[in-house]
Amino acid sequence: MPEQRPTATPAARGLHAIIMWMLHVQRRFDPFFRPAFDATLRDPTAWLIQALINLRRPNQHLALAQELPEPDEEAHLDSIIDSMGAYMNAHYTPGNYERAGNTKTHGIVRAEFTVRDDVPAAMRFGIFAEPKTYRAWVRFSGPGPDSPPDIEDVGFVSCSIKLMGVPGPKLFEDEKLTQDFLMICTPTFVTPDTDANAQLQLEILKGTPFFYFVNFTRTHLLDGFMQSLWNKTQNNPLQARYYSTVPYLLGEGRAMQYAVRPRSPKQDRVPRLPFRPPDNYLREAMVATLAREDVDFDFMLQLQTDPHRMPIENAAVKWPERLSPFVPVATLHIPKQTFDSPAQLRFASSLSYNPWHCIPEHRPIGNQSRARLRLYSTLAKLRQDRNATPHVEPTGDETFP
Repeated sequence: MPEQRPTATPAARGLHAIIMWMLHVQRRFDPFFRPAFDATLRDPTAWLIQALINLRRPNQHLALAQELPEPDEEAHLDSIIDSMGAYMNAHYTPGNYERAGNTKTHGIVRAEFTVRDDVPAAMRFGIFAEPKTYRAWVRFSGPGPDSPPDIEDVGFVSCSIKLMGVPGPKLFEDEKLTQDFLMICTPTFVTPDTDANAQLQLEILKGTPFFYFVNFTRTHLLDGFMQSLWNKTQNNPLQARYYSTVPYLLGEGRAMQYAVRPRSPKQDRVPRLPFRPPDNYLREAMVATLAREDVDFDFMLQLQTDPHRMPIENAAVKWPERLSPFVPVATLHIPKQTFDSPAQLRFASSLSYNPWHCIPEHRPIGNQSRARLRLYSTLAKLRQDRNATPHVEPTGDETFP
């Protein structure tokens, strides 16, 4: 008997379609007012929303970098994997499977990651222990789990960095010489924990993801409001700031989050608004930028200094920068290049970005990160098996016709 998948009623799907249409219309006008809002109202609004979220959180009196597994964590993870795998099987055909998240590749580019020589002593652990330059492949992508025209996404971009030539043991041994850093354009994750993530994936499978936030029995409305402060009509993936949203070790007994920030304040205009821009205008913006100039980002670390206000197990809480500011520790340099050949875009499908591709000093921590070990490897194997594209550990020496 075929597996029963959750379904939404026709009325629910119709209401959801209307909400999405309204959001798509708003995206056409967002750039005309968003810069002024971000400059004046975003931070105070985020402070208020975060205060309301914190009112509902008990203080568990944990130590710095201390983890506390959720009840039924493995069951939540099983549900997430089942839902995301079912979505992939229902929406893609063999040879055309895409990632279940961070789905649409805007570009995969060559880069150099250089650790600075002035890293503060409290941050000189792991990759950041001494000045060094690593070659990298950087993938910029859209939200998922599908690949719509850029103006019809949810205002979300992501950045994944794979360093190569990294010596030492790795926690996930399908790659021997890599270190991955994964980031999105919001400082908080879309779900606070794996229990909530399982709820979200069920709604995505039903085709009604917006209802995850407004569920009257288990509402995540505040989390949705926080996400909306940073989700917006994106103009160029090379001009966005990205955040890890979840914590990692920085040596034993220390926790960090990380972020990358473009050094240039330049912001491109989205073409044709409020009319429809090209379907892949974000990739076109990247192509134009890297044909013209190099792009540099500061890679920054934020240390955990307060176990309650900077939690390990709740990814929907924004770590306050006034308690612990981000400190630049490395430079991500993306040189001028041509990257949009079909062969190079296909190369992205052979890569697996996984935060567990890491040295022990940077072990992912928290329930969402613990889930990613099995989640990412299982779904990457599903995608690559269906596409007959075996997993590749890159070296940086790859060439493309």
